Amino acid sequence: MRLLMAVRGPRPAESPSQFPYGTIWRVKQLNTRPLASFLGAAMATTWAWIAVTAAIPSAAAEPCSDVEVIFARGTGEGPGVGGNGQVFVDTLRTQAGGKSVSVYAVNYPASQDFANSIAAGAGDASAHVQSTVANCPNTRMVLGGYSQGAAVVDSITETMPPEVADHVAAVAVLGNPKSAYAASLAGGPLPAISPLYAPKTVDLCVQDDPFCSEGGNWIAHDFYGFTGLTVKAAAFAAERL
Repeated sequence: MRLLMAVRGPRPAESPSQFPYGTIWRVKQLNTRPLASFLGAAMATTWAWIAVTAAIPSAAAEPCSDVEVIFARGTGEGPGVGGNGQVFVDTLRTQAGGKSVSVYAVNYPASQDFANSIAAGAGDASAHVQSTVANCPNTRMVLGGYSQGAAVVDSITETMPPEVADHVAAVAVLGNPKSAYAASLAGGPLPAISPLYAPKTVDLCVQDDPFCSEGGNWIAHDFYGFTGLTVKAAAFAAERL
């Protein structure tokens, strides 16, 4: 099992009886786009010639979606929205009531250089959110993040212009770093959800997760999919679209 957070430092010995579960499920989404083309042909018999023309539709800019999910993955996950992010997006789409849902994966290192990585993620996420507000003002946004990605989301709610909050339907954070241990990794105080966003935020923590609580169950941080909290977060967001 891959742990999706910053370097955790030395751990106490763990016995199998403490951690009875050994797998975390992952969902991958395969996107396919049909390729359509059409061929028109005209034939004249008098001079025995054949003319064939192919009509190719011109490219058009994609319209603004009804909903856009901006999701920041956890530490150590590859580019994209990460495992929890994919489950979150897939669940939200099934509960969006027919609304179109686009996705933006925050482009940031998600590295073990916790403080600098969060700052990079916040810069990218904030710029994208504000661009969406400017270009697609009717799109309802959902901000989401897991582990270090949750701290990225916390950070942008503190720093974006206040009027941006009117365009955000919901915020969902999983394993949000809050503990003294998480603060030690960041080298200072951690960001928190702004009061402007608090009423539309779901902040979920697996019991004893040492990053979002003062618990000591290290493997709990990887159990958001297993415990159903990722699906619960998506349902919360869907109700607010």
